Amino acid sequence: MKALSHLSHVAFLLTAMMWISCAPSVYKEVFPTLLDGKYDTEFPYKGCAQQLEEIGETVHMLNCVAYYRSYVFAESSKVSLSGLSESTIKQRASKVVYYRNTGSGTATVVHYQDKRVALLTCAHIVDFPDTAVSYHPGAEGKPGPYIQSFSIKERQSNYIAVFPEGGEVEILAMDRSLDVALVGKKFNLEPEKRIQVFGYPLGKARELEWGSFVYLFGYPMGFKMVTKGTVSSPNKDRQGSFLTDAVFNRGFSGGLVLGIRDGVPNFELVGIVKLVPGSSEYLLVPTREGEELEYDPRVPYTGNIYVDRRFNIRYGITQSIGIEAIAKFVEDNRALLARRGFAISMFGSSPQP
Repeated sequence: MKALSHLSHVAFLLTAMMWISCAPSVYKEVFPTLLDGKYDTEFPYKGCAQQLEEIGETVHMLNCVAYYRSYVFAESSKVSLSGLSESTIKQRASKVVYYRNTGSGTATVVHYQDKRVALLTCAHIVDFPDTAVSYHPGAEGKPGPYIQSFSIKERQSNYIAVFPEGGEVEILAMDRSLDVALVGKKFNLEPEKRIQVFGYPLGKARELEWGSFVYLFGYPMGFKMVTKGTVSSPNKDRQGSFLTDAVFNRGFSGGLVLGIRDGVPNFELVGIVKLVPGSSEYLLVPTREGEELEYDPRVPYTGNIYVDRRFNIRYGITQSIGIEAIAKFVEDNRALLARRGFAISMFGSSPQP
């Protein structure tokens, strides 16, 4: 009986040990913050929804429309670019066509003072050429010497729909090579709804490392979204540019890239989204972009046909502009901005009076 009792006691201990070994361990802090002064490479260990929502209030969708008048020339007219003049256009153009080019992207409020608002974005969103030339095809499909069409931009509209007084904004400063621009306007009256300004500090893109965790804000396909990614190829050029694996669609250009230093909500602005690689293809289409018409596929189409350029995105490789280059752009244009009444202090000290 004692032996049986002893065996029962041993069996109980073994069962208890097995239960204890399978029980989940409880920690007071699952992912303790690593206070090393570097940008975090791990997913945030606590929530930051409120801070992200507040940042989102500073990010807006920027829409642009450029209106063109295009003069079309028959190949038999033999009009070359060197021989193009106002009289040649009037005498030899076979017809005049009006069209528009559209674009959209993301812009962030970085300044609001004295009813003046300024937003940071990418230059390619607002940069439409003043003129455009196409040529009749020559040998082997290459452009020939004679002009097919000559287009002139008549006006351009840049606007943020949620802004009062029509939402129109103008280009304050732009750098095509860097692909950075500042847009803004002066309101006639103080807006009823407070203009929210991005208030987190500037970071240092050159201190990003392989695997640094980042948040990105933008307007892909017209929807405000926040996404996440990790950094690759930090300091890929002299301007401190870097890549992330964030997946985004058209409209995200100009969006914020936020690094995290020693845990949320210690956000820092480390750059803005520039572009994503892709390839272009040309298609024959019955309408231009922005036009919405219904066609019956059972009836032969007899209307006008246009050549449309479509851009196919290579998702998951996002190029970003480092904040140091952006700050230098603002500093280089500080005098110009001051003359227009925009003393932007976010990127450094305000100009002296």
